[in-house]
Amino acid sequence: MRETAYAKINLALHVRRRREDGYHELETLFAFVDAGDELTATPAAQDSVTTLGEFAGGLDNPFDNLVTRALTTLPRSQGLSVALEKNLPVAAGLGGGSADAGAVFRIVEALHGLPDDWQGRAAKLGADVPACVLSRTHIGLGTGTEQLEVQDDLAGTPVLLVNPRVPLSTGPVFKAWDGKDRGALPEGPASQIAREGRNDLEAPAIALCPVIAEVLAALGDTAPWLARMSGSGATCFALYDTPEARDAAAAVMPRGWWTMTGRLR
Repeated sequence: MRETAYAKINLALHVRRRREDGYHELETLFAFVDAGDELTATPAAQDSVTTLGEFAGGLDNPFDNLVTRALTTLPRSQGLSVALEKNLPVAAGLGGGSADAGAVFRIVEALHGLPDDWQGRAAKLGADVPACVLSRTHIGLGTGTEQLEVQDDLAGTPVLLVNPRVPLSTGPVFKAWDGKDRGALPEGPASQIAREGRNDLEAPAIALCPVIAEVLAALGDTAPWLARMSGSGATCFALYDTPEARDAAAAVMPRGWWTMTGRLR
C-alpha cells in the first residue's frame, strides 16, 4: 500500500500569546500540497521502518522517528513493514515528520480502521499531526490541534516550495517571537484569509536565518499572487495563477536551493 505524506504549508500563521504550558496560542490556515514524502507499507509479522531518499540522512534517529511512533500508538492485529522515501527537507516548516505520521494513520485506517480516540493519539505525537492526518485546507486553533472548517476556494492552485537547504528548528524561532499580538485571522474564504493574513514567525526566523529573506525576494520577483514563509521556516511558498507561471518561477530559482512543485489539495 502506498500513501503520500502531503507537504503541509501555513498560508497564514498568527501567534496570539505564549501559554503557561510553554506552547503558543495559534491561529493558522493549514493547506497541503499534492506532493511530499512517500510511504510504502506491506503486512509483516512485526513493525519495521526503513528510510531512503534525499533527506533520509536528516533524521537524527531513523528508528525513533514519527513513523515508528505513529505505528506504536495505533493498535492493530498485524504488523507493518514501512519504507519511507524522505523527499521533504527536515526542520523546514513543512511538517515533514508530522505528514509522515499522518500518512501512517491513513494507511492503518484503510487496513484496520482507527480507534475512536485517534485525534488524541495523533496530538500526543505533535501539534501538526491531527491536521496532517486530514491533509486538507482548514483552520487550526490552540496549538494547531483544534480544527475548524473553512470555505476552500484554493484547491488546485499551483504552488512552488523553495528551501535554501538550511535547517531551522521550531523552538528557537518561537523563542525569538517578540510576544506582540498582531490580531486574529481574517474572516472569509481561504483565499481571503491567505491574502490578508501573515506569518508572525517570519521576522524571528529571518533574524536567525537571513537567507529566508533572499528566498522571499526571489519568489517575489516571479510575480506570484502570494509569497510567504511556511510555519517556522525556512521553506517559503508561492502561489500562482497558472502551472506555467509556477514552472517558470521554479526554473529561475538559484542552483542549490531545494524546490518542489505541485498544487494545493
